Order: sequence, then structure tokens, then C-alpha cells
Amino acid sequence: MDNIRTSNPKVLWRTNCQLGEGTLWVKEHNSIYFVDIKNKKIFSLNIKNSKKKIFKTNKEIGFIAHIKENIFVLGLQGELRIQNLKTNRIIKSIFIEPEIKLNRVNDGKTDPAGNLWFGTMDNLERKIENGSLYKLDKYLSLTKVDTNYMITNGPAFIDQYNFYHTDSRKRTIYKIKVNEKNKIINKKIFKKFSIKEGVPDGMTLDRNKNLWVAHYHGGCLSVFNKKSNLIHRIQLPAKNITNCTFGGDNNSELFITSAKKGMNKADLKKNKYSGSLFSVKTNTRGFVQKKFILK
Repeated sequence: MDNIRTSNPKVLWRTNCQLGEGTLWVKEHNSIYFVDIKNKKIFSLNIKNSKKKIFKTNKEIGFIAHIKENIFVLGLQGELRIQNLKTNRIIKSIFIEPEIKLNRVNDGKTDPAGNLWFGTMDNLERKIENGSLYKLDKYLSLTKVDTNYMITNGPAFIDQYNFYHTDSRKRTIYKIKVNEKNKIINKKIFKKFSIKEGVPDGMTLDRNKNLWVAHYHGGCLSVFNKKSNLIHRIQLPAKNITNCTFGGDNNSELFITSAKKGMNKADLKKNKYSGSLFSVKTNTRGFVQKKFILK
């Protein structure tokens, strides 16, 4: 279905995020969760009763994934932490790349089998390929799947073995296929952005396997079909669009984060809702993100 229709973007929460990211819909909570990486915060908004919550972390946080009830995986700088957000109890810590002090965990998602995939990157955003792509399985076994990334973003899963993953600094979205042993058997460029389009950031898939991609520095969100053709675009009143996910009653509402990072006064005046959480109604539906399955 290429005839995608979307509503005008609605500002749900003016959070003034420096670097909003990590959108996650949790159906049982009727809530959209997201993070502000640089301000070390997790936000949740219940769309039924409009109740807002903010949780603080002691490290920069790239994403969260849901396990059950109030227990989540937090993708922190140098650490994956399993934590109860309600009680603050830390259940487990897995340290990531302790030998690379200036790296941090960035974007992460679960695949259709409930495994957790996430990327790392140089926190100073230098032009160095220090980032890698990892998979964490239900036994908490960690596998390094791919290397030589500058800024990792995504992934978005077609199925358990096929997914999209991005190197934002290289303005490139890859389509990757792995086997049962987590070895890459095919990796090709799906889409490369021009400078005027901005930078491909977080992304998600709809039920028709169209890829919805946030444009950092681009002020919009694009939808590409399986052949990488642009089939729809959403303009937003913010410059740096960072992440998106489907949620809501029938999984047809798109939630979108943005960032104020690096913007000057003129930019902020022109894009006054930068750093906010947005929602857009669509005529399609997304996939419900799997919980992280823990044995």
C-alpha cells in the first residue's frame, strides 16, 4: 500500500529534549516511552489519561526495552542495565565495551523473537569508526554482529534474520541479513541520503514493510517502500527529528521524538517545537515491538 495518509503533526509534550530518542510503545501501560540521552532522563506519557512521568538515570541513556510490568532494559553509556523503574531496583548490569571509554550505547530494538539489538558509537561524535552492532539473547549472551560504524541507529526488523540498520554519519541505511549463528550473510546499501535531506536517524516499519525514517537536520520523516522509493513524507515543526514508533489503540498512531542539540537561537526561533514529542495519525499500522525475553 503506497497511498499512505497522515494527519498534521500534533505536539504531545514540550519536553525540551537535548537529544530525544528511543521511542517505545508499551501497550499494557497505554504509554509512549522515550529518552533524552544528554539530560539522562526517561519519559513516559499515558495517552489515555495524559499522565506524565519522568525517571532520571545516572548515565546517558540511548534507549529502553520492556521486559514486564515496570522492568526494563536501559541502554546506558557503557552498560546495559535491567532495572525496575518504579522501585529503582537494579536487577542486572552488563558492561559494554569497557575498554573504549569514550563510547556509549545508542539506539536499540528487539527483534520478532525477543532478542535485543543495539549499537554503540563514539560519544564525542568524532569521525572514527568505533561503533559496533550487538545482539543480546534471552540467556544474556552478547554477540558482536557488525563493526566499523560511526553513529549507529535503528535497527528495524523485517523478520528475525533481516533488518535495516543505519550509520547516520555516513548518511547510509543498510539492509542486512544474518544467519542463525548471527553471522552477516548479506549487507547492502538500502538508501543513502543527500546532504540537503539531512541525516537518517531512528526508524520503524509498518505492516506493509515500508520503512519510516526520521531525518536529523532535515525537519521531516520519510517513508520508503521495499524498493527504497520515497512514497510519503511528513514535515515537522522541528529541525532534528530523531526517532519514531507506532502505538496507540490500534497501533496506527506514530510517535516521534526530536532534539535541540546543536541548534542556535535563530534555529530555535524558526523551529520552536524542537525537542518535543509529536504524534501523527496514519491510515496504516505498525508492528508491536516484542518484549525482551529473559530466561
